[in-house]
Amino acid sequence: YRKQRPVDVEPVFAHIKANRGFKRFLLKGISKAEVEVGLLSIAHNLKKWKA
Repeated sequence: YRKQRPVDVEPVFAHIKANRGFKRFLLKGISKAEVEVGLLSIAHNLKKWKA
């Protein structure tokens, strides 16, 4: 059963919060927060890809 479950995304958010120093959103509004999360995700993926 465990193998059929999707990969958890919580470790990604924990890594971004702990190692990138992300505490809160800098911009106001849902659409701007979505852009900010997208940029954080791109940065995380590029760091993973480089390593």
